[in-house]
Amino acid sequence: MPADPSQSAWRPVFAALSNPVVRHVYAAIVLGHAEPGADLSPSRRRHALDALLRSGLISEQGGRFVSAEVFGEVLRTAPRPERRVGVDRFLTSEGRIDRYPAKPADRAELLRRVVDETVRAGEELTEGELNERLARYHDDVATLRRLLVDHELVERRADGTAYARVAPG
Repeated sequence: MPADPSQSAWRPVFAALSNPVVRHVYAAIVLGHAEPGADLSPSRRRHALDALLRSGLISEQGGRFVSAEVFGEVLRTAPRPERRVGVDRFLTSEGRIDRYPAKPADRAELLRRVVDETVRAGEELTEGELNERLARYHDDVATLRRLLVDHELVERRADGTAYARVAPG
């Protein structure tokens, strides 16, 4: 593990494991092979072992290499993802829908947010205009549009030429 706590703990681990030779030697150590990297030239073996030692993936004890608890350390020091609440938990950090809620109340709240952010009261939009706005939230705009209509948040004109927000009732 890096001595400098300001350095991301995962960087040296990923740097070491990105090299296929180092990965090969690490796998042999994890699997308990007596001579990890014995099939490599002495210089390639030493290079791989040095990279693993520097990264903290292994340590040397009495001439034997042992796998360290580096993954736990990486997870312990990594920043925790922001915990999202409400309908935000169904949106990516970019504000796109990553899944539709199973609970009807959550689904209705998510769809209300979409319509609040895309269609102004009294505004009429063609299907193309509505699709363009809904594309900000999901690639499958037809399903999203249908959900807005089914939840009576948006209504389609009888002739099918325009969509409008349903007035709160």
